[in-house]
Amino acid sequence: MTDKTFLIRLSDEEREALRRQAATEHRSMQEVARLAVLDRIALSERRAEVNATLDRVMARDAELLDRLSK
Repeated sequence: MTDKTFLIRLSDEEREALRRQAATEHRSMQEVARLAVLDRIALSERRAEVNATLDRVMARDAELLDRLSK
């Protein structure tokens, strides 16, 4: 895998917040931003898995859920 450059525009406030977070974690700003992207992707994927599981359970148990709601 080769690394590719990606430009991100941040406001002064966002850049300063990123700088502070990087200092707190003893990481580069680039590494903190990269990890934030990976965390966001993982969260989204996990949310999709949970929603799919919930949809399956609700479909499977629709009759029971309907009786319990009455």
